[in-house]
Amino acid sequence: MSPTTLPAPPEQGHVTFLGAGPGDPGLLTLRAVEALANADVLVAEHDVLDVVRTHARQGVAEVHTDTDTSASSTPGTGTPQLTVVDGASTTAAVPANRDAVHLVMEAARGGKRVVRAVSGDPGLDAYAAEEMLACASAGVPFEVVPGVATAVGVPAYAGVPLRDAQGTDVRFVDARTASDRCWTEVGASDGTVVVSTTLDSVAAAAGELVSAGRKPDTPLTVTVAGTTTRQRTWTATLGTIAQTLKQAKVLPSPEGARPVIAVVGERSAAAQRDRLAWFESKPLFGWKVLVPRTKEQAASLSDQLRSYGAVPHEVPTIAVEPPRTPQQMERAVKGLVTGRYEWIAFTSVNAVKAVREKFEEYGLDARAFAGIKVAAVGEQTAKALIAFGVKPDLVPSGEQSAAGLLEDWPPYDPVFDPIDRVFLPRADIATETLVAGLIELGWEVDDVTAYRTVRASPPPAETREAIKGGGFDAVLFTSSSTVRNLVGIAGKPHNVTVIACIGPATAKTAEEHGLRVDVMAPEPSVHKLAEALADFGARRRLAALEAGDPVTRPSERRPGARRRRSTT
Repeated sequence: MSPTTLPAPPEQGHVTFLGAGPGDPGLLTLRAVEALANADVLVAEHDVLDVVRTHARQGVAEVHTDTDTSASSTPGTGTPQLTVVDGASTTAAVPANRDAVHLVMEAARGGKRVVRAVSGDPGLDAYAAEEMLACASAGVPFEVVPGVATAVGVPAYAGVPLRDAQGTDVRFVDARTASDRCWTEVGASDGTVVVSTTLDSVAAAAGELVSAGRKPDTPLTVTVAGTTTRQRTWTATLGTIAQTLKQAKVLPSPEGARPVIAVVGERSAAAQRDRLAWFESKPLFGWKVLVPRTKEQAASLSDQLRSYGAVPHEVPTIAVEPPRTPQQMERAVKGLVTGRYEWIAFTSVNAVKAVREKFEEYGLDARAFAGIKVAAVGEQTAKALIAFGVKPDLVPSGEQSAAGLLEDWPPYDPVFDPIDRVFLPRADIATETLVAGLIELGWEVDDVTAYRTVRASPPPAETREAIKGGGFDAVLFTSSSTVRNLVGIAGKPHNVTVIACIGPATAKTAEEHGLRVDVMAPEPSVHKLAEALADFGARRRLAALEAGDPVTRPSERRPGARRRRSTT
């Protein structure tokens, strides 16, 4: 009798219940980032997906559980959509009667590593226990990755500590589900109460606390869109908050919005918020800043702007394309391998990228630079080389430009330099400054077009309207070509928009196009330019506070208002 072959047991999946925090992607934990990088399926509400998808691996399946809010649909019966991060066109509809529990269990039973991401913390902000119990009943292994709870993270970003040195009692209440008994208990306490609510229900929650015994003059703060650059906080009392919100013309919370957080209590430090509001007092808080560069070049600059509280909007104005005749570039790269050059000089990140792509085409790597001296025009170009595996021998000690590179470049010495030739891969529109300077120092230069720069396609209509209509608070111009190209593809920025330029030549081009320059970098560096804009924003904020005026963004000014020229 032959032995019976048993079927292999089904592959078991795994579920991670992950807290995505209150809105700021920077609040994700290291464990959360690790789990996202290994996920096969990512299940979350749409706004949570926006927070976590950056850390997901390419090709992860995304399932968002938002519902169709059209008038013809019944709440809770919408159609979650399955999409793919890499932009592929495979979009499949999940049946409308499948809730999050079914979606998670189906993927896990298929042997997938599932991340179920929720806003805030899984144990405090979301009722994830039902999904966890389903996993436990089915024998599906799961773990919980805590997140920063909304009721804790938002007050911290609003500058409202929840406890004092005496250890104030802190109570958490969800006004959307709180019972009369709950209001009575927190009303009888003299501790801090953190209320999760909606804008249109804040006054009612304040009334419940007053009815339960809290004094009408008890201080409170109300924060909307906490931990994001849309955050706004009002300080009032239980008795005056309704009037405060009415005077501010605050609209009701949109359906599905993250909760509004109100902090109530004598010792909740509401009175000290003007000194502790570190987030909303960032120099460019809430500013929409236009960054007209190629996407690769804009990434680090945008990160720096976010650190100042700004909301960067990247609009490519220049597209990079290969040279029309690649033979010259091909001969030069072969010359690197055969020992034709003593030096190779990179004047941009794009030049590094062009040479690297040609190396990969020939099956070469960084070892081909052995015996060749390498120069980089500045820090960003040097970082691109290091990422390629090449440490530059020369980076300007002073100004990061062609002129600065020439200041440090050694003259050709026939005794110590066996070869007198320099390979200079660069753009088709580059200036001749570096070539002329190297020739003057005694070097022969192979000036090679490594890439072409062409004007990018126009941005979407809504972006063009925002540029011309004053929807942006500032625009950063990093070269004369970005000025010409932005005006060419999108129009001239509105006169309320702060214009920041990287140097005198760029500023001159901006003025030739009828723009008034407010900020200029102290040296030709994109990061110094961002710093200069932040300094401008800080001085502008301080001037408003000293004058007793509200702190506003440039786009909130009255159209046509006269602007004072900066001396930055």
